[in-house]
Amino acid sequence: MADLRSLEIFYWTASLCSFRKAAERMNTSQPAVSQRIAALEEEFGVRLFERRARSVVLTAKGRDLLPYAERFLRLRTEMMQAVAGPGSLRGVLRLGVSETIVHTWLMRFIARMNEAYPGVTVDIAVDISPTMRDALLNRDLDLAFLVGPITMPSLVNLPLCSVSLAWIAAPSLDLGPGEVSLAALLRHPLITYPKNTNPYVCLREMLAQSNLPPPRLHSNASLSTIVRMAREGIGIGVIPPEVVRRDLDEGALRIIAPAPSLPDIGFTATYPNAPDCGLAATAARLACEVAAEPDWR
Repeated sequence: MADLRSLEIFYWTASLCSFRKAAERMNTSQPAVSQRIAALEEEFGVRLFERRARSVVLTAKGRDLLPYAERFLRLRTEMMQAVAGPGSLRGVLRLGVSETIVHTWLMRFIARMNEAYPGVTVDIAVDISPTMRDALLNRDLDLAFLVGPITMPSLVNLPLCSVSLAWIAAPSLDLGPGEVSLAALLRHPLITYPKNTNPYVCLREMLAQSNLPPPRLHSNASLSTIVRMAREGIGIGVIPPEVVRRDLDEGALRIIAPAPSLPDIGFTATYPNAPDCGLAATAARLACEVAAEPDWR
């Protein structure tokens, strides 16, 4: 009878349409994947894949087998979650993280993971949310803390936290006396997240509705660079106060208030709805617990 390892290799080969990618996903060699698939085909007496130049596709019998393989793998995941202790959890979690989370509670999450699941290694990639969304869909990431939710049936979203945006500048930046209007803000360059992110789009739409002259709107993928530019007085940062709490406490930066309000950024723990998502689901639930703790703000 086909064993779980062979069915798992079959599932990932079918999902990724590639022996090579399946081998990478399963941390094995491409010949080992080919041998497992050949053994399955011999056992069932049918061809499961059609080999093409750069990919493989399921045959009709392969498509028949796929839902059974998924059911076996999901049942194994459910069994492990119901019975196994935390110390038995093993593997590598490929985690994508928005830089905002890096500057707030990520280190606390990593410490909790190390304590609760010492057999799990976390590989971290810091990137913008659209890139992480694509990596999740391509199965290059197991879990991501990103601006969400990502409304796709193949992805699971757990609400993490929301952070506010504020107008943040160096104390030396001259904004005039009294309440700061949007017109006064726009006399200076604005510095914020990259163009293909939700915060940038929301800011641009708000400014477009103001009927004021187009602003100098600088986008940057590095939150650390945005903070430094604001600290140097190059412009006004449109970023969460949580990521510059020390600068605010020390007086290196200040929140411009009162000023026009900005929308909050909502983050989710998002992972593929795959039959072997147990590790990602467990880590996502732990992240929700950490993000709910009030003292990181």
